[in-house]
Amino acid sequence: MTDAPAPVDLVDLRAGVDAALARHVARLRAEVVALSPDGAPLVDAVESMVSGGKRLRAAFCYWSWRAHGGTPGTPQEAAVHRVGAALELFQAAALFHDDVMDDSDTRRGRPAAHRAFATDHAARSLLGDGERFGAAAAILLGDLALVASEREWAEAAPTLPRDAATTAREVFDLMRTEVTVGQYLDVLAQALPWGDDDGDERRALDVLRAKSARYSVEHPIVLGAALAGADEAALAGCRKVGLPLGEAFQLRDDLLGVFGDPATTGKPAGDDLREGKRTVLVARALRRARAAGDDATVQTLTSGLGDRGLTDDRVRTLASTIAATGAPDEVERLIEERTARAFTEIEARGWPEPARGQLVALAHAAVDRRA
Repeated sequence: MTDAPAPVDLVDLRAGVDAALARHVARLRAEVVALSPDGAPLVDAVESMVSGGKRLRAAFCYWSWRAHGGTPGTPQEAAVHRVGAALELFQAAALFHDDVMDDSDTRRGRPAAHRAFATDHAARSLLGDGERFGAAAAILLGDLALVASEREWAEAAPTLPRDAATTAREVFDLMRTEVTVGQYLDVLAQALPWGDDDGDERRALDVLRAKSARYSVEHPIVLGAALAGADEAALAGCRKVGLPLGEAFQLRDDLLGVFGDPATTGKPAGDDLREGKRTVLVARALRRARAAGDDATVQTLTSGLGDRGLTDDRVRTLASTIAATGAPDEVERLIEERTARAFTEIEARGWPEPARGQLVALAHAAVDRRA
């Protein structure tokens, strides 16, 4: 028996989004090379970043558009594909910048952009500091991808009904603002001293919602409905589905950041520990250790998290310490609760097939990852 096609592969969604991205990259390459052939590596890096990924946000957007009356085979469908491309380009911008802020070594199994440009700096015996060169290049790459995202959106909008385009634009702009603020809250949380249990978890949830949950699931679902001209009641229903599902998605990501298989995640095991990510998982582990009077575990966690020099052995020790508190089981229960709430809301919406089934499949794909 063959596997059913993934949601992003049905009705040529991936092909439509990929085609829009390919057109954009080709035009960008022509413009950049016309300025100077030396700029070509920038376009190569953008192309490499947008060639990967699951197209999760584009898929949530597209199938929500279908669920709210969008008709395949129309000029509006092509516009929704371009909006999906705009989402992917914004995601690329966020990842370029995120990897610099987190000082990450890899992205999707390849060297992160700032590392790749630093390596090129050394290979060509260029002058100056190679790490600064790489960071500067990656920051500019993020800016370039932001410009590309805005441009793709602007060219999609005229094909859409004016009211729908206006409402959708408001969603798109709010999403981008929230992600930017969420990034700052993430950086701030890692700089703050460990506080009380409630404060640590509250900040972790603020980051989770602003930086990931709304951006990865809620806003794309609302965006698709808005593109179809859905009313405010329908948009509110989308939010009731999207926020708990987005939270479950990021809680799963937090577990994978500590316990995941690098072959699947594309990042070294324990990167979140080295970066000192203040996640709900970590907050729960500390809460349970303090409640048990386990000062040794509290000391192990607070002294080890955020240590860039952690060896693989120490990473494994920290992961085992977190596991021993029982916090991963608590996070699994949080995932189950939020996922169940999202599925209940999906059923309450009465969305038509095949959109309903595809959104359910996407929901499972977002939260059922185990490695």
